[in-house]
Amino acid sequence: MDFRNPTRREILAGLGATAFTPFTNSLAIAQSIPANPDVAIIGSGPAGLSAARTLAAAGKTFVVLEADERRGGRANTDTTTFPGIAFDRGCAWIHSADRNPMLPVAKANGFTLQQHDDGLDHVWYGREKFSNAQTQSIKKITKEIVEANSKAAKVRDGAVSEIRPIRSKEEQATATAMGPMDMAVDFNDLSIRDYDDQAELEPNYLVKEGFGAVVAKFGERVPVSLETPVNKIKYSGQGVQLETPKGTVAAKYAIVTCSTGALQSGYIKWDPVLPEWKETAIHNIPMALLAKIPLLLDGERFGLKPFEDILLEMPGKQDIYFICHPFEFPMMIGFVGGDFAWNLTAQGRDAAVDFATTSLQRVFGEKASKHILKADFTQWPRNPWVRGAYSAAAPGHFAARAALKRPLADKVYFAGEAVAGEFAQTCGGAALVGAEVANAIIKRLK
Repeated sequence: MDFRNPTRREILAGLGATAFTPFTNSLAIAQSIPANPDVAIIGSGPAGLSAARTLAAAGKTFVVLEADERRGGRANTDTTTFPGIAFDRGCAWIHSADRNPMLPVAKANGFTLQQHDDGLDHVWYGREKFSNAQTQSIKKITKEIVEANSKAAKVRDGAVSEIRPIRSKEEQATATAMGPMDMAVDFNDLSIRDYDDQAELEPNYLVKEGFGAVVAKFGERVPVSLETPVNKIKYSGQGVQLETPKGTVAAKYAIVTCSTGALQSGYIKWDPVLPEWKETAIHNIPMALLAKIPLLLDGERFGLKPFEDILLEMPGKQDIYFICHPFEFPMMIGFVGGDFAWNLTAQGRDAAVDFATTSLQRVFGEKASKHILKADFTQWPRNPWVRGAYSAAAPGHFAARAALKRPLADKVYFAGEAVAGEFAQTCGGAALVGAEVANAIIKRLK
């Protein structure tokens, strides 16, 4: 198997030739499109649903246009691949739960929650298991890098890889945990200021019934027109006109909640064409990738307790992180991130499952594979309406996030995790900024 890291351009070119099978579990029937609403919302992810709820509470009219066949965006709980287990194909943690609008929804609707904050219980480098002292040193190294990065962020932007040379095994494990397994990019692709701007995400909660199910409950009363991609947005003259296969929607304002990957694809045409500052902003916030390789087991636990975290580190950025047996499910959920995740996505599901299986064999013996009953691989880059996991500002271009959020002609607003400020890359952040943008429009409608 070839684990050479191709360029992002090579990867996306290869994915473009692959047919996309839409996810199932549709939660709503396509709605008829209201004529001349106050606001047209593009996308029914957390940002779009939150904006719609906010507008509805203020008595404003709106329409939500969703290109996919289901609502929820990157919040998607799958209950069919592994019967009896709710598997989150996208976002899974309720981050910054004390400020996350999804936590009250989860509690009010009786979802089963388990606090699970970032941490590494076990680390292997190749076949060598780190001692407790080595594992604990990762926390110390993380703190040192965070502090040095924050100091650098006060005067410049650039790549976090410039902050400190990564030489030792412990430093390599730290860089993996901080970069591809957290921000979904390697240190050389991680902006100093983008990383420094991130809020503290603790406390974090996992949801037994699936975080995607929480988001579905959050937006269950929001009418959504499914399978309604927006082909063109006209924003000259009065109001905005959005062209779709089901007709043209004329509204006073529009809220665009698409991922930066979808915006970069050029699927949506603009009239007039986007100004250079906006187009530059979109392309300076590429999609990062954190992909999951869930493994259903026959009951074997490899001596690991429920919710324990392990990192299997290898030279050459071929690393995988596992959360073990969540909620007593007979499952280990593997995560791969950054360049390596793009590489495996280009190679496909079988290559990813083979890598995860081989990784377990390396530390738990050749018989480990016999305990795997079923496996899968999440491949968000193959979804044409998403094209990645979540956004990461390119080194030196942190300011692009603010530029992306800036409205066009005071009529076209932008929301979503990419413009969620300190809560960028999170579902909760997307919901918060969706409500914020909707409130800004409500003030203009008065």
